[in-house]
Amino acid sequence: MNNTIFDDVFRTMIEKMPYLAVPLINEVFHTSYPENVPIVQLRNEHQQENGEIITDSCLKIAGKLYHIECQSVDDTTMAIRMIEYDFSIAIENAQKQGCKYRMDFPKSCVLYLRSGKNTPDFLEIEMVLSDENIVHYRVPTMKLETYTRDSIFEKNLLMLLPFYIMRYEKDIHEMSENPEMFQSLLNDYEEIRINLERELSGADKTALYMNLNKLIIKIADYICRNEKTVRKGIGETMGGKVLELESERLERLQKEAEAEAKAIGEARGMAIGEAKGRAIGEAKGRVIGEAIGEERLSTLLNRLIMDGRSAEIQSVVTNAETRKRLYKEYGILPE
Repeated sequence: MNNTIFDDVFRTMIEKMPYLAVPLINEVFHTSYPENVPIVQLRNEHQQENGEIITDSCLKIAGKLYHIECQSVDDTTMAIRMIEYDFSIAIENAQKQGCKYRMDFPKSCVLYLRSGKNTPDFLEIEMVLSDENIVHYRVPTMKLETYTRDSIFEKNLLMLLPFYIMRYEKDIHEMSENPEMFQSLLNDYEEIRINLERELSGADKTALYMNLNKLIIKIADYICRNEKTVRKGIGETMGGKVLELESERLERLQKEAEAEAKAIGEARGMAIGEAKGRAIGEAKGRVIGEAIGEERLSTLLNRLIMDGRSAEIQSVVTNAETRKRLYKEYGILPE
């Protein structure tokens, strides 16, 4: 089965940001795992005689298996696909107990990005075993359209944000011709950006903020691919210019900034050291200069990131005049 952009984005979050799946699991299965619960990612490729099947996710949390599929169309065979996936997962994790095996099926659910009146709340299969015993297989579904912007943030379901634009996809063309509807959409995304910044404030969450923003814009660009005005509006509202720098590139720039700060600090330290005496002054001045230079530059970089001005980081790192101007603009004075 060919992957869609929705599959790719969902799997990217599962693989790169698996902790985003925890609130979703809590929502569907009524658990209460904390945000930092240990997560084991199990392989999602399962070999069968008729070929390989690939699931969207398989996670192990607190000794339990969880399987989540992301579905962008209403597939009438989804129940069959799910039991096939789950059976493969159960076989791979089967345990021998004496003379018999125990197979635990994962706790599974399907996230429907698009749904309608015929989309079920549960996918169900009635299995009649060889001894005539009947086993009921039942998988809950989760429908994106039932979650508003506010409920997404209230329940911390940040994993749904990249797909939020799909709530509007039937109206995208009309929005491009209706200024009032278009502005309402932009206001909605402005609130998303503000809430996301609040939820993910702090240097340790900068990469998550950047990556989520990138995925939000990626799906919006696809859904609005034929409506340039709407696509551009969402991109600018969410900080598209900032997102030209991915978290990996930002990390590289920060390392370059640290190296530059060290060089600046050494230079300033040398100047101070010469004034106090070459032998003692160079050593002491270098330490003082590095600390001052790195602290000022680090403060400036953090301020730029928080203000959505990450595009200026490259210039700050390489251009002394730009640093001087921005130090003055932000009131970051030398000690």
